[in-house]
Amino acid sequence: MKQLVKNLNLEVANFGVLYTKLHNFHWLVEGNQFYAHHELFEKLYDEVTEHFDAVAERILMLGEKPIATLKEFLELATVKEANGKETTVQMFESVIADFNLINNELADTIKVAQELGDEVTVDLLIGISASLQKHLWMLKSTLK
Repeated sequence: MKQLVKNLNLEVANFGVLYTKLHNFHWLVEGNQFYAHHELFEKLYDEVTEHFDAVAERILMLGEKPIATLKEFLELATVKEANGKETTVQMFESVIADFNLINNELADTIKVAQELGDEVTVDLLIGISASLQKHLWMLKSTLK
């Protein structure tokens, strides 16, 4: 159980950092597709908020405490902050890299949850993974 909670807290940290990063991109995106990209980043941060909350609440349901400070998020997260100077293409590339990273980490956490027989956590994480994979397909297609 300890490894499962550790892995889940990693994703709480990642979603916390990603939430801010996506806001950064939402606010700072420019170009001839501004409106569409601005709306897309808003949609993504809204969805990330749902994942962020669901994973933290799952930790609570398991009788543990999720990390809950910006300092902890930045110390633990494998997702890196935006620097505010990204081009639109770099923004998309960054989100693709982050979604791939999280999706791979979720696969590891799903295995841990399966070994523990925790099908509720497995179900939650498979749903998040499916969403990330759909966004990856769409984001990659946008860059072609």
